[in-house]
Amino acid sequence: MDFDLLVHEAWPAYEQRTHDGWILRYAGGVTKRANSVLALGRPADLAGAIEAAEAFYAEKGQRSVFSVGVGAMPGLDGELAARGYGVVDPTVIMVGGGVPEPVHRVRVEERPWPGWLETWWAVDGRYAEGVEAAERICKGVPALYAAVEEDGRTVAVGRGVPQGETLGIYCMATLPQARRRGLARSVLRALVRGGGARSAYLVTTAPNEAAQALYRSEGFEVRARYHYRVR
Repeated sequence: MDFDLLVHEAWPAYEQRTHDGWILRYAGGVTKRANSVLALGRPADLAGAIEAAEAFYAEKGQRSVFSVGVGAMPGLDGELAARGYGVVDPTVIMVGGGVPEPVHRVRVEERPWPGWLETWWAVDGRYAEGVEAAERICKGVPALYAAVEEDGRTVAVGRGVPQGETLGIYCMATLPQARRRGLARSVLRALVRGGGARSAYLVTTAPNEAAQALYRSEGFEVRARYHYRVR
């Protein structure tokens, strides 16, 4: 699997510019994934490509961020480090397959509804504002939106993006008061089974050992890693 492109396509920045094989992504500054350079291939002029990226983000009033994954050219990480870019959010990509039926009742829709967005953003939102940009990113490609609801409130959510023979799992979030009850497990199972793909993958930060333990218990294993370089 080309994880660099899978993640890029499942979480699409609504503004993209190419430069010598690199994709410069911008989506209102919401999430590094959609506001970073996807540095694929080997540009003819590495220094010039980095400077072009820095100029692009300066125009947007944003910090320059690079996503450094398995497809990044050798030497890029070291060059960015030499320029003062620090490592942020080391991330693992985990891959799994068949899962059992969900234990809980899970609502699955083809578009996010207000309760889904509210719960996801309450857990995963890192910005005082930005939910509209985040919703725009989510709706950039067809996806499934799953949630466990209790007493009329959405308490656990997830998003599944069909991508050929695989399904990308994103936006896994559970309200603090609803954790440790297996709700995320049911959401994950509903997405994997509903997506109908041969396999599924998901991304989570490397320090989040609790999430990784949950996913391993569902048959997912680490297959790749990436991180960001932030100036």
